[in-house]
Amino acid sequence: MFGKVRRYTPGLRRLHWLMAVLILLVYVAIEQRGLFQRGSPERAAMMQTHFWLGLSVFVLVAWRLALRVRHGAPPIHPALPLWQALPAGLLHLLLYAFLIAMPVLGLLTAWTDGKVLYVPFSQIALPALMAPDPALAERLEDLHGSIGEFFYWVIGLHVVAALYHHYVRRDDTLRRML
Repeated sequence: MFGKVRRYTPGLRRLHWLMAVLILLVYVAIEQRGLFQRGSPERAAMMQTHFWLGLSVFVLVAWRLALRVRHGAPPIHPALPLWQALPAGLLHLLLYAFLIAMPVLGLLTAWTDGKVLYVPFSQIALPALMAPDPALAERLEDLHGSIGEFFYWVIGLHVVAALYHHYVRRDDTLRRML
C-alpha cells in the first residue's frame, strides 16, 4: 500500500510487547489480590508478584529509552497532520512518565509502609532506603492507585489509537511495531 514499512528495531519491538504483557500481569496481580484473605501467603505472593513485575517494567523502560534515543522512531506514512501528531506525542510522553513513576511510587510506598521486599525465590530482603512513615505511605499508596486507575484509560486510548491508525486511517503506525 505504502511500499515497505519502516519498522522499529527488533529490540524496541520485543521490548514493547514484553512490557505490554508485563504491565497486563502487573494489573492482574493487583486486581486479583482481593481473591485472597488479608495476611494470607497467597495475597502476599500476589503483592510480591505485582511489585517485582512493576520493578521489571522499570528496568526495561530504561533499556527501551536508551534504544529509542539511539535508533529513533521510523516515520509514519502517510505523515500525521499536526492536530494528530501533537496528541500522539503527548500520549507517548505520558506512557513513558507512567512507566517510570509507577514503579518508583510503588517502591517508595513499600518502604514507607515498612514492608519487607524479598528477592524472588529467596529469603534475601532488599534494604529499605526510607524510614517507615505510615502517613506518607498512605498518601503514596493513594497516589499510586489513582495514577494506576487513570492509566487504565491512557493504555486503552493507546490501543484504540493504534487500531484507528490501522483500520480507519490505514497508515503504518501499528505495522511499525509488529
